[in-house]
Order: sequence, then structure tokens, then C-alpha cells
Amino acid sequence: MRFEHAYLPAGGYWSSPFAKWQGSFATLHSLRFAADVTTKGLERQSVNPAELDSLVLGWTIPSRRIFYGAPWLAGLIGAPQATGAMISQACATGAAALAHAGAQVDAGGAEATVVVTTDKCSNGPHLYHPNPAGPGGKGEGEDWVWDNFSFDPWAKNSMIETAENVAKEAGISREEGDALTQRRYEQYKEGVDSGFQSRYMIAPYDVNPSGRKVIKTVEGDEGVFPTTTEGLAKLRPMMPEGTITFGSQTHPADGAAGMLVCTKDRAKAWSGDAEPVKLVSYGVARVEKGFMAKAVVPAAKTALESAGIGINDVKVIKTHNPFAVNDVYFAREMGIDANSFNNNGCSLIYGHPQGPTGTRLIAEGIEEARMLGGGHVLFAGCAAGDTAAAVVLEVTA
Repeated sequence: MRFEHAYLPAGGYWSSPFAKWQGSFATLHSLRFAADVTTKGLERQSVNPAELDSLVLGWTIPSRRIFYGAPWLAGLIGAPQATGAMISQACATGAAALAHAGAQVDAGGAEATVVVTTDKCSNGPHLYHPNPAGPGGKGEGEDWVWDNFSFDPWAKNSMIETAENVAKEAGISREEGDALTQRRYEQYKEGVDSGFQSRYMIAPYDVNPSGRKVIKTVEGDEGVFPTTTEGLAKLRPMMPEGTITFGSQTHPADGAAGMLVCTKDRAKAWSGDAEPVKLVSYGVARVEKGFMAKAVVPAAKTALESAGIGINDVKVIKTHNPFAVNDVYFAREMGIDANSFNNNGCSLIYGHPQGPTGTRLIAEGIEEARMLGGGHVLFAGCAAGDTAAAVVLEVTA
């Protein structure tokens, strides 16, 4: 899919810090949390919510009253005139929500849309599904977060098994995964030390679940594990004879992120003295059962082909990498250096709240490209069900 008329204002994207599950954001309602983060993002951009004519809400983990999600959220941010779709596509939710908003603008259905993505892996719902045919009419229970991390009903495996399948087929070793994990940690630390996250992050963030009393202030990402080569080497594989350890996979987290998608004129008006960002293309892919990490490659190639460029024309690459295996495989198949992308941070290190993960990574990619004088940005990441999504944007310095 290629876009012709969809733009993001310069600076028109934001993210909360990401907090480990059962951490500082565990008591928050995900939609109220997202509304607060969005309000702060719009204020920082000097955007009046009354000027928004559409909203896209991305989430993957239900919260109370999610049935009213998009219109309720619009009201909470001061835009009761706006509404729109709710998008849920596992870890591809951020990219899919952005593409949906871009398509609305391209088709003339909206002039200014806010994309809001949010999820809390903490305290995910425990569901009870009625089953009149069960013994005595007994229903079936489901732990939304843990059960779905652990089992794909189509491929009949867990997410970590999909990564191990790719590692085995492609001959990716434990040592390669550990080395890349160490590199990704160092890249994240470089971003923290340089203050990179302040370019888009809503932080410090006051945790205020009651609306009356701040119980904690979160200064930055919470749950990042100090990583060393020696420490990684001591960890046991998560599966027998596997290559992936606790260190070379991401951790579930909580967070919220968002961005504005507009016509070129509106994006220019909200960009100050800077140039807006062009949304160029979007691609999706699905691969064979049980090989999720592979899907990032065809998704990226589809988005690049739609954009009319090759991988060597891209200035900044950001990936959602729940396992280090993902990036090793992606680099091999795309013919690039695995150490050359995901500068300043990635979900392998700072965690994975699903819905907002891609949104944050896209914001990071845009800001890195702006620092480098402009160029194309590629975001690509896998998602549940052996799928993936990718987005190409163009930044003008």
C-alpha cells in the first residue's frame, strides 16, 4: 500500500516510558492512561483537540469498558466530536493503526487524525467463556495475556518456539543471539546517555490512578536489565537445547503512545519551522506455521517495493524484536549489518506492551533520521500468527 497525501507533523508523536509488567503502571486503567499521555502529547505539540476530526485506537489487551473505547477516549482527551476505528493486530497494532489513519487521510475521509495505542500486560483479564455444552454447563477460562503468549491455536506452539524454529532452520547460534543482545543494550544506553528519549517521550510521568494523588513519578523506562557478555553467557536456555535465554528475549510491559496523521497542509501548520514527515508505504506478510520471525522480511520487502526504494536507500531501520533471533535473521536476509540498526533503543531491551510498541519505534526512527539530516525510515516487526507489518516514512531535515 502506498500513500500519497498522508503526513505526520514534525514532533507530532509521543510515548510514555515503558514499565515492566506489575510495575509502576500496573494499577492504571489502560484507556485513562492513554488519554492522559495523549493529552500531554497534544499539549506539547500545541494542538487543540477540537481540531481533530478522527481518532484511531489500537489495543490488544481488553480493559474495562473497552466496548466504548474510541468514542470514550475521544471524550477523555477533549475531542468529543471525533471517533473512529479500534485496531487490534497483536504486535503489528501500531503499524496497522498508522496505516488505517493514513488511508483515511488519503481517501479524503479525515484531515487530522490522532492515533492512540495502548496496552497493559499487567493484570490482563481472566475471562470466563460460557459453554452450555460442557459437563453441567461448565464454561472455560482464559488468561488473556499468558495463555495467548503461550499458545497459537493455529500453529499449535508458543511464541518462543517460533523463534527457536527459525534459529534452527537458519543455523543461528546462541552466541550470535547473545552478542546481538549485548549490542542492543549498548545502543539503548547510548540513547539514554545522550538524552535521545527526551525528543519524544512524555517523561517524567506522574502515576495518578485516582486522579487526586500522585503515587509515583516514573523518570524513564522501568524494567531494563543491566546486560553484560558474561551475564548473558551464564543464563540457561528457555527451552531444552534452545538458543534463547531470559536475556535474549523481550519482557512484557505497560505503555501508551500516539501520533498525528494529517493532510500536508495541516501537518505543516502543526510542524512549526520544521518539515512534516511523509507516510510513504505499508506492507504486511504471513509465513508458514511456527516461523514468526521470518515474516518481518517479506513485510519489509513489500513496504520497500511499494515505496519504490531498496534497503540500501533507507537511512534508519527500527524493528520490533521480541527475540534477538529476529534481528539476526532479518540482517542476513536483507544483506545488512545486524549491528547497524535499532540505534538508541528497541523493544528487545525496553519491553513490549504490544499495542504501543510499534508506535514508539516509529517515533524513534523519525527522530533519529531528523538528527542525521533526513532520509527514509523503515519500521518492521513480527506479530502473533506468524505475521508481520512494515512502514516506510520519509523525513526531510
